Amino acid sequence: MAKRRPAGDGLVRKRSDGRWEGRIVVGHKADGSPIFRSVFAKTQGELLKKLHSRMEEYRDVELTEESGMTLGQWLDKWLADYMTLTVRESTLNSYKSITEHHIKPLLGDEKIGSITTADIQKMYNWLRENGRVNEHYEKGNALSDSFIRRVHMMLHEAMDAAVRERLIPKNPTEGTIIPKVNYAPKQILTEEQLEKFMEALKQDPLWFDFFYTELTTGMRRGEICGLKWQDFDDKTGRLHIHRSVSNRKGGGIRVGETKTESGARTILLPPSTAEILKQRKKKSYSEWIFHNPTVPELPMNPSSAYRHLKTLLKNAELPLIRFHDLRHTFATHALNSGVDAKTLSGILGHTNASFTLDTYTHMTTDMHRKASGVVGGFLDEIM
Repeated sequence: MAKRRPAGDGLVRKRSDGRWEGRIVVGHKADGSPIFRSVFAKTQGELLKKLHSRMEEYRDVELTEESGMTLGQWLDKWLADYMTLTVRESTLNSYKSITEHHIKPLLGDEKIGSITTADIQKMYNWLRENGRVNEHYEKGNALSDSFIRRVHMMLHEAMDAAVRERLIPKNPTEGTIIPKVNYAPKQILTEEQLEKFMEALKQDPLWFDFFYTELTTGMRRGEICGLKWQDFDDKTGRLHIHRSVSNRKGGGIRVGETKTESGARTILLPPSTAEILKQRKKKSYSEWIFHNPTVPELPMNPSSAYRHLKTLLKNAELPLIRFHDLRHTFATHALNSGVDAKTLSGILGHTNASFTLDTYTHMTTDMHRKASGVVGGFLDEIM
């Protein structure tokens, strides 16, 4: 390979249009010919400042020939070569949708090496205000803060890969300002509401075991639908969670891995839940703990579980909470009953205990308040 020029070996010239141009070598093509990057300025002094800044940016960088591709071309390659076998199908579909409807219409035709942090920030701001762009390049509805964060997380990961592949010297998404996390308000069933829910559930023997297990474990909807009898140890009462069922776009279901690596876990069931599963196993004729009622060879469809939850809530005259709010209900009551955050984090399959604490700040704040009262009372007794 041809030896690259030293960082200070920039080419400076005055163009016919009166502007000054400076070029530096940032890499080499397969045939050894140099890859240049240019900067322009109105005066020679201004150009030298820009040129020195650009030299620092590309110091110790040796870009490849593919660094000339557009952002749209790179995202297509990244999705096909890097993401297809590493993320869940639903996540991949989400990434493809973000690429086609939100990033490509705004920055897809730009050379990946010319995109700046300011360009990325401008795109985020535009999307937040105007929403997606359709095939006619017409504006849609404004996007939520959480969606802008999702766009950023995907693009940040794609640009990190571009840095590793020596397409760009640094990740232009770094330094951008994105909206803070703004989770939708969590709804939980209070103790009184839980009693009403259980009364309605007792009248529904087909679904009783399913929702009782959910309320005593806080599993994700896909996780509880994906349980097999081989995952249940009826001697120890332990349940192994290492798969998840999701709905395919266009119909049907998909059985895959848990949402996160930490989602694969083993939990010790409450004695009442373990007993319910033991009795259920005795009369089961499917490999799935909770099978499709009409097709026992298939697991429970997550959409069916969601729809039946709405029916139960409506019959009990309770708020129409989301399925995921049953998970919040379990976690909140567990914390309130004295389960520590680290233990709860393991049960829920969170990445770490700090995430659990952040997610249930409303509960941990109350716990801290109670703790301070206990400590204060203890000191009062000593004094």
